[in-house]
Amino acid sequence: MSTFDTGSTAFMLLATSLVMLMTPGLAFFYGGLAGKRNILGIMIQSFVSMGITTILWYMFGYSLCFSGNAMGGIIGDFQKVFMHGVDLNSAYSVGTEGRKIPEFVFFAYQMMFAIITPALITGAFVNRVTFKSYLVFLVLWQVLVYYPFVHMVWGNGLLFQLGVRDFAGGIVVHATAGFAALASVMYVGKRRDTESPPNSVPLIAIGTGLLWFGWYGFNAGSELDVDAITGQAFINTDVAASFAAITWLAIEWSLVKKPKFVGLLTGAVAGLATITPAAGYVSLTSAVIIGISAGGVCYLAVHLKNRMGWDDALDVWGVHGIGGCLGTILLGVFASKAINAGGADGLIYGGSKFFLYQTLAVVGTCIYAYIFTYGMLALINMVTPVKVDESAEAAGLDASIHGEQAYDAGVV
Repeated sequence: MSTFDTGSTAFMLLATSLVMLMTPGLAFFYGGLAGKRNILGIMIQSFVSMGITTILWYMFGYSLCFSGNAMGGIIGDFQKVFMHGVDLNSAYSVGTEGRKIPEFVFFAYQMMFAIITPALITGAFVNRVTFKSYLVFLVLWQVLVYYPFVHMVWGNGLLFQLGVRDFAGGIVVHATAGFAALASVMYVGKRRDTESPPNSVPLIAIGTGLLWFGWYGFNAGSELDVDAITGQAFINTDVAASFAAITWLAIEWSLVKKPKFVGLLTGAVAGLATITPAAGYVSLTSAVIIGISAGGVCYLAVHLKNRMGWDDALDVWGVHGIGGCLGTILLGVFASKAINAGGADGLIYGGSKFFLYQTLAVVGTCIYAYIFTYGMLALINMVTPVKVDESAEAAGLDASIHGEQAYDAGVV
C-alpha cells in the first residue's frame, strides 16, 4: 500500500476546491457583465462545463493528457481511459523529496482546470450562440485544442521536452482560450445590440472576488506540493493582481476622468491571468513588473479591440488571451533558477534561448487555437446552427432558449 504525504494531500484537496470555485465565480463575473436578457444564458455555459467536462475527463481526457506519449509528444494515449489501473493506492509523486499524493487527487485537480478553460471562451460570444452548438463545441474544443496543449506542456510532452515552461496555464489555459475567443468572435460576428451595459456591477464584484480567491489554488496549487515555491506563487499571484488592478484604474481614470469600478475589477483579472504562467518561477519584484505590465498592456488590447470593431463582448481576448501571452513571454524574461530550480533562467539572466522558445511557443499556440477553433465552428454549423436567429437574439437567450429569467420582471 502506498504511503501518502498527508500535508501535501490535504493542501492539494484544498487547492482543488479553490479551483473548482473559480467556475461559479466566472459565471457570476460574466453574468454581471452580460445584458439583463442574457444572464442565465452565459452563466449556464460555465456551469454545464462542470458536468460535461467531468464526464469527458473520466472517460478519456485524463488519459490523453497524462498517460503515455503519442504522436511525437503531442498527445497522450488511452492507457487510463475510464481511470483504468487507477485505484486507492495509485500514487502521484510531487516535490523533490519523493513525496506522494493519491493519483485521484491529481486527477481531480487537473480536472478543475479542464472545466474552467473552455468556459473562459464563452464571454466572447455572449448572446449569439445556440446552446446545442455550444455543447458540441465544448466537447470538440477540449479534445482538439485543450488536451494536446495540456499534454505537450504539463504531461511531459513535446513543448516541455523542448524546455518551454508554464507554471499554471499561460499557454495551456489563457492563450488557448483567449485566441479561441477571438476566432469565435470573427466567426459569429457582431451582436445586434453592442451597447448593452452590464446588468449588475455588484455581481461582477462577487465573481471577481471568487476568481481572485480561487486563483490562489490555481497558481500556488500548481506546485503540487507545500514548499517555499508554493508560498512564492501565492504572494506573486496577489501582488501582480493588485498592481494590475491599480494600473488599469489609474489609466482609465486619467483618460475618462472617472475611477471605474468595473475597470478596477477587470484589471485585477488581467493581472491574475498574466502572472499565471510565471507565478512559481519569478521573484516578487518581477511579479510587480508583470502586474504593472498586465494592467497597461491588457487595457491597450481592449482599447485596440474596440477600435477594430471586434465584438468580444466581455473582453476575453484582451484580458485572458493577451494576458496569457504577455505572462508567458515575460516569464522568458524574468524566470530564475534561483527561485525555482525546475524552471529556467530568463533573458535577464542570460537565457536567450529560453526566451525565444517561450515566445515561439505562445505564438504557435495562438495560431493553432485560432485556426482550429474557427474551423471547428464552421464544421459544427454544418450539423447544427451555431448562431442564434435574429428574433432569439432580440428577445435574449434567457427567454428564447432557456425559458427562464434571472430576475422577476417587477424588480428590474
